[in-house]
Parts: sequence; C-alpha cells; structure tokens
Amino acid sequence: MRKSISGIVIAATLVGTGIAETQTYPSRPITMVVPFAAGGAADTTTRIVAAHMRLQLGQQIIIENVAGANGSIGAGRVAHAAPDGYTLVAGTWNTHVANGAVYPLQYDLLADFEPISLLADVTYLIVAKKVIPANDLPGFIAWLRANADKATAGTVGAGSAQQLSGILFQRATGTRFQFVPYRGAGPAMQDLVAGHVDLMMATPSDALPQIRLGNIKAYAVMAKTRLASAPDIPTVDEVGLAGVYFSNFITIWAPKGTPKTVVSKLNAATVDALADANAVRGLPI
Repeated sequence: MRKSISGIVIAATLVGTGIAETQTYPSRPITMVVPFAAGGAADTTTRIVAAHMRLQLGQQIIIENVAGANGSIGAGRVAHAAPDGYTLVAGTWNTHVANGAVYPLQYDLLADFEPISLLADVTYLIVAKKVIPANDLPGFIAWLRANADKATAGTVGAGSAQQLSGILFQRATGTRFQFVPYRGAGPAMQDLVAGHVDLMMATPSDALPQIRLGNIKAYAVMAKTRLASAPDIPTVDEVGLAGVYFSNFITIWAPKGTPKTVVSKLNAATVDALADANAVRGLPI
C-alpha cells in the first residue's frame, strides 16, 4: 500500500512539474530551424517575424539553417525533437507537401507536426540573367524555344516550388530547359546573378534586390495582380501567358504532441508580430 501511495505521489509531482513548466514557457531560448540555406524567402521572413516574437515571449529565438534534400533534413530534425516548444521549423510547400511525394521520409508529414501559424503567401517572378537578349516575356519564350534543352533554371531541389513552377511554365509555353538544384534560393540567385544559370522562378525577396540593381531581368509576376512592391513588373496575364499562377506559403510548425498552451503562446506571439506594421513592412515577400 505504501508503495502504491508513493507511486501516486511521484506521478502527481511529475505531472505538477510538467504543468508548471508549461505555465512558465518559455524559460529558455527557442530554436527555429529554417530547412534551407540563408538568404531565401523562408529564411528572411522567419528572421523578421522571430525578432518580433521574441519581444512578446521574452526569450531569444535562435535561427538555425539546416539545409538539404529540399528541406526534409531540417524538417525531419524537428519532427523527432522533444514536443516542448523549444524546437520549431519554418515550413513551406516544399517541406510540408512536395517532400511527402518525392522523398522516402523517416517521419509523417500529417502525423508528426503541430501547426503554429501561417506567416505569408509568396508569389513567384519569372526572372533571367541580364545577358539574355529578350526584353519581354514573349521574346524570352521565343529564346527558350530556340535553345531547347540548353538553358538551365536554378531551384531549391527536386519537388521544390521553384521546380514545379518551372514545370508549369514549361507546359504552358512548350519550352524545355534543365533544372539545377541548390541548397537554398539564396545560392541559386547568386549563380543567376553570376550567369551560371539562365533563369529562375523566384520569390520577391530573392529577386527584387537584384532586379533593382540591374543584375537580372524580370519578365512577369506569376499572379493575377502586380506586386505592390514592384508595380512596374507585369503579370503573366498582361504579357500573354494567362492563368499561369504559382505561389508558396511560409509557416511555423512544432513537433506533434506539443502542449496546447505552448502552441497558443507561440501562435499569439506570431499574430502579434504580424500585426506590427514595421514587421509586415519589412517582410521580403
């Protein structure tokens, strides 16, 4: 009987400790895994939002870039992490949709993650290296047709949003070009600027700084409306490629089993960050 009572006391103590830890969350720094190389849309957006989340949570959020396999290496690390709210991942269409069909994952995309918040929807731009002779999208399509299977497009890997938007573009235009995988959009954009690849389907955060510097050419926005941040770039509808739209998302996830109170605190901090006009203005999307 005494052993049973002792067991109950120990169990109650452990439960009480767990509740106390949840109530005081966070009591130490949080790691946010960005499963791509630094410099891309997911990386930059996450860093801006995390900086504002820190103000409400009262703890530092450490951004760790864990790139490889279209984001599946970093996402897998978080899927297997302790569900305590101290290890999170910035997810995209690549990591939380495509990888389930492309890679033999050691985790379950549906069962092993807890959603925290949507950060942004991201539109794509059709861009090319500056020495391409065409100055508009019809001319660029004609150039690609004349150079079938010779041109190269930078991507973040097999099944990535860059690759799938490129395949969509190929099917709509009857063009053929090769895809070159990188560990992140940042390195891919560096090679586009250097002229090592010919084109990309790129996010505004990756492309606009280089477009404004004259380092690459922009042909169209893959959306129904022009970008508020770049109103001079036409939509695909306006340049004869109607309906060829593509977008991605950036989200925050925790390991499945993370306490609901912790998820609520993280969600509230994210919502507060996105409500900050300065934070939203700084988002590179």
